Amino acid sequence: MIKKALTYILFVFVVSSFAQELNLPVFTQYLADNNFVISPTYAGIGDNVKIRANGLTQWVGIKGAPDNQSLYGDVRIADRTGVGLSLYNDRNGNTIQTGAKFSFAHHLVLDYYSKMYLSFGLSYNINNFRIDINNFNTTYENPTIDPYITDDRRTTNHNFDIGALYRLKGFFLSLNLNNVLDKDFDSSERIFEPNLLLNYQIYSGYTFRGTIHKRNRLEFEPSILYQMFTSDKRSATDINFKFRKYDRNDDYFWGGISYRFLNDQLLKPLNIGPMVGFKKSLFYFGYAYQVTTNDLSGYNSGTHVVTVGIDFLQGISNCPCTQSVTRSDMK
Repeated sequence: MIKKALTYILFVFVVSSFAQELNLPVFTQYLADNNFVISPTYAGIGDNVKIRANGLTQWVGIKGAPDNQSLYGDVRIADRTGVGLSLYNDRNGNTIQTGAKFSFAHHLVLDYYSKMYLSFGLSYNINNFRIDINNFNTTYENPTIDPYITDDRRTTNHNFDIGALYRLKGFFLSLNLNNVLDKDFDSSERIFEPNLLLNYQIYSGYTFRGTIHKRNRLEFEPSILYQMFTSDKRSATDINFKFRKYDRNDDYFWGGISYRFLNDQLLKPLNIGPMVGFKKSLFYFGYAYQVTTNDLSGYNSGTHVVTVGIDFLQGISNCPCTQSVTRSDMK
């Protein structure tokens, strides 16, 4: 049983390493009031400069498990335009990625009275990929290091994301195409690495508003995220539910749950877990925990995601297309 589990872990690491390049992990970071993680179309939607920092540790308890740190920021620069920046550092076993995304979004009013909006977004991506050869050590079973590994295989890649976002009152539907350009290979690179980096993300949901009494309100937000990778046609879906409780100062706390599964294994979730957080004045905090439910469950304590952030320089736009659902009237 132990041998089978160790073989499974090795298989997951190998597959993740080859498929990792330019495809960073999307867990529940986007649910920490940071939809900009999903799509550049969200840049500039809201009344503040929004900054979010995420720390993600996957499969705690397994040596060399994936670990990711990222920083996101976006701001409106005109009534209908926004820009954003994301930076990341990602480690998966002995493979390391660092990079940045520079994003631009423009927002249109399709119908002012029904609050129907359409947004378009574009991101330019730069990604640095390398292998940590300094971490390679000989063992009794493997007394020598693979002679084909002569350097850290450092490469720099450039790519683009494009997206569209449709909103109608509390409803939203986002379609994003990530890494639209294929990867170029030279003769020294391994032939079994995928050159199709394109992946699709569809994110949709609805924000319902309820009132406890005049100065307090509740919001409920069911949502779904679909991801599909063209290299091997694998796909997964998140089913999420969140609620927020506001006070008279527009501070709030929130909670929720997320359920992720492969699309051919609906009743066999990859991860399932709760989320909690709060916003107090300018400060934001969120925490998510996901229980691993596959064969690795006996060897780790789950995946942990921590988000901290700050919202500042409030300035309400004259165009409702850049106002958040929270501020706009959904009645």
